[in-house]
Amino acid sequence: MIRPATPADIPAIHALIRELADYEKALTEAKATEEQLHEALFGPHPAAYAHVATDAADTVVGYAIWFLNFSTWRGVHGIYLEDLYVRPTARGTGHGKALLTELARICVERGYQRLEWSVLNWNTPAIDFYNSLGARPQDEWTVYRLTDEALVRASGT
Repeated sequence: MIRPATPADIPAIHALIRELADYEKALTEAKATEEQLHEALFGPHPAAYAHVATDAADTVVGYAIWFLNFSTWRGVHGIYLEDLYVRPTARGTGHGKALLTELARICVERGYQRLEWSVLNWNTPAIDFYNSLGARPQDEWTVYRLTDEALVRASGT
């Protein structure tokens, strides 16, 4: 079952974020707290949205965190999928596809024209899954990121 996340799901989502970070060999970079997630998802000015996948016992086994982006070329919003993760013991049961299907449904329902995300080059199981859905890599684009000290230097402060 796929449903919008609730504040009660924050501990489970936080635990899954840490599992994802560990899988991506970057656990030390996963610094978000449950309080920060609650504020980002359910505070007075939400910065992101979340859906969860649950099993037959209503245990959260996967999640998708996403936010709106905007295409100047298309003139409309889209969805940027920040995280999609399904616990290994629940993979192969359709949860990941159901989460992506729900986000695609939201796009179509609201007139958004893009659903985008990033995937690590070495994550071939995820790449194969995305390809099976008809998603295609954007080979001409390279993601850049400013963080930590480089971000501060770039700010001029």
